[in-house]
Amino acid sequence: MLLFASALQDTPVEPAAAWIMLLFAAVMMATYVGVAVERFHKTVAALCGAAVLIVLGIALDLFEYPKIYDFLKEDLNIFGVIIGTGILVDVVGKSGLFHFLGMWIVRLTDGKASTLFLTLCVVTFLFVSVLTIVPAMLILSSLVLVICRSLDYKPMPLLLSVAICANSGAIATFASGLPNIMIGTAAGIPYMHFLQIALPYAAVSLVIAIAGLRFFFRDDLPWKQSTDELTALREQIDTFDPWALVEDRKVLLRSATILILTVIGFALAQQLGVGMDFVAMVGATAALLFAGKGVEDAIHKVNWTVILFFMGLFVIIGCVKQTGALGWVAEQVIHLSGNRLELLLPLLGGFSAVASSIVDNIPVAATLIPIVQDISGGNVPVEPLWWVLIICCNLGGNGTPIGSISCVIAIYALKREAGVHVGWGTFLKLGGAIMVIQVIGAILYVMLAYNMGWIPTLD
Repeated sequence: MLLFASALQDTPVEPAAAWIMLLFAAVMMATYVGVAVERFHKTVAALCGAAVLIVLGIALDLFEYPKIYDFLKEDLNIFGVIIGTGILVDVVGKSGLFHFLGMWIVRLTDGKASTLFLTLCVVTFLFVSVLTIVPAMLILSSLVLVICRSLDYKPMPLLLSVAICANSGAIATFASGLPNIMIGTAAGIPYMHFLQIALPYAAVSLVIAIAGLRFFFRDDLPWKQSTDELTALREQIDTFDPWALVEDRKVLLRSATILILTVIGFALAQQLGVGMDFVAMVGATAALLFAGKGVEDAIHKVNWTVILFFMGLFVIIGCVKQTGALGWVAEQVIHLSGNRLELLLPLLGGFSAVASSIVDNIPVAATLIPIVQDISGGNVPVEPLWWVLIICCNLGGNGTPIGSISCVIAIYALKREAGVHVGWGTFLKLGGAIMVIQVIGAILYVMLAYNMGWIPTLD
């Protein structure tokens, strides 16, 4: 919260010359092309792009080198959450808890593919609503891989389903998504308004996602299992021992307790006045202290590849943002609407969703917040603008493999743990199509909610 507040109070960026904007935008796009064609490793491409833009920025006297730390500080808490939950997930996983929970879900659904798919999608929505997207994805990706290995199901359909449904859960509450915290704080939106406005459409977007995923993966899971197949599946499940990987039940109990307390900490972080990263690191420390065996191994299991990848992306975005390019593009979108709500909502929603799928929703939200504040003094009501920005920034993450951290975590887990590669073409057909439908629905929903008087007025 404090990091976000300080970021929003920074001095406005003075736009650079047009050719500098174009140069920096070109380097950013070249980096994304390098990531897309996968000639280089994603992390290497991101770090190379960051290095080039840092050199250009200093050479062109656009910023001094210490400014790089300002680019990273806005998202520093994300790294703390990733490191803390990565350690926590590894320690808890070694206790056998995830295997135990996985077997419980399998027995609850009888291993039936359709029921298991639906259960995981709903559990993801609930987990993200409470945990936020990063820790929920780290926990759920481990859980899904355990289930798929046990039932010999393909991991890609279930893990990508979890990743895409996570972005619906990120809309649900004030603290479930980082853009929610940023925009909600800047706009002064009370916690209960999220339950009144955001939560209903979060549920609608989940239904859209489930329908799209079910259609796309119609040939990848045994959706229609015969009676004989289900009988054989139940017989196989009956042989599963939930305690098989549990070496010490006391350690399992301590691990479950630490995980539950960490979940509660995430839910209460805002009220306690601490960041999600602090809660994650406390949970990781407690896990190492009371349930961990191999401390070095647990720290080694942190997904440093994802951390370096996002570090490179955040520096790239910060450099491009420093030229004023993101602000200039956003302003053009606003001007095109002529300050008419019926045009402003689709333009703002569409732009924020597409931009979030390319450059991450945090800088997009940070760029659009002051612009929405600037036009709030006119004849256009500001409340529907805030809500369309919150919803579309989160759902835009479904558009590309690097659009949201949930998709990045899922794709890395598939490649590292299951040896499954997900290309951009495959993901765009799946996530891109779902995103378009969800964003169109969000714009129509906000318009309807405003016209019906469902959106509370802000002080």
